[in-house]
Amino acid sequence: MTNNSYTQVISNEEINKVKLENAKKIILQLQTELTELITNGSGPFLAAVIDENGNIISKTANSVVSEGCSNNHAEMNAIKMAQKNLGTYDLTKFNLSLYVTAEPCMMCIGGIMWSGIKNVYYGVPSKLVEDITGFDEGFKPNWFEEFKNRGITVYGNIEVEAGEKVLHNYVNTGKTVYQPER
Repeated sequence: MTNNSYTQVISNEEINKVKLENAKKIILQLQTELTELITNGSGPFLAAVIDENGNIISKTANSVVSEGCSNNHAEMNAIKMAQKNLGTYDLTKFNLSLYVTAEPCMMCIGGIMWSGIKNVYYGVPSKLVEDITGFDEGFKPNWFEEFKNRGITVYGNIEVEAGEKVLHNYVNTGKTVYQPER
């Protein structure tokens, strides 16, 4: 069962109920889609880049194992696809939001910061991802405040229980939890 501290939505701005309700719908949809994608070989995370009018610019799952590249996290894949679709490395002028089924790891935080994404909405917090999968989310000091200082809004812990179920299913079916051997 989810710890109550994980079910409390957190943000680096005053919570806007309209933004939150929209994010809940999108995160739940991503979790539903992710279940099928996992069955077809994708990793346990899904991300979508969406514009301010609700248009999906890109949506893609984690492909680290299937493509043999440790950089292929869902967030990085979605950002790369959005940049390709929009023809630029700087997404700032498009006022885009990134929705992801789990809290971004250390690498993805850097990618998001440098991409020009304006808003980040995520499901399962890193601590639960680590507890369920054993994946090392990395060192992320004060990332909420650092994003706020850079004009990036973050909402987290959205529809955590739905995401937990997907992650438990991934692990329980014997899928690879990738990480370097140390």
